[in-house]
Amino acid sequence: MKKQVLFLCTGNSCRSHMAEGLTNHFLGESWQAVSAGTEPAGYVHPLAIQALAELGIDISNHRSKTADEFMGMAFDLVVTVCDDAAENCPVWLGKGQKQHISFPDPAKATGTDDEKLLVFRQVRDDIREKVLEELAVWR
Repeated sequence: MKKQVLFLCTGNSCRSHMAEGLTNHFLGESWQAVSAGTEPAGYVHPLAIQALAELGIDISNHRSKTADEFMGMAFDLVVTVCDDAAENCPVWLGKGQKQHISFPDPAKATGTDDEKLLVFRQVRDDIREKVLEELAVWR
């Protein structure tokens, strides 16, 4: 049986979707990932979609969701992915062991589209390294 993980952040537009997509793609045999936000932005950031597409992962059909949609569900693990230094990361009051793994918000990147995409790629790669490593050893 697959373990269930919820990736939680404030806006549910970038980091949590990238974590969901990466987990389902690389660890889909053992984990089922979903994502949500406490104040959903209402969209998935196009550069998050593009950054994952570069790895062959399609999150273009994802939607920004509220954490309330998942309150009745039991998760094995709930991972908050906000950058604590700059944001007030949401608190999950539902079921599941909680863990915080901090990533900066790529949506706040400035510059040209190419410069912003570089930030999205860096955050994507950091999520891939840190989150997938954590889930691979999680018990």
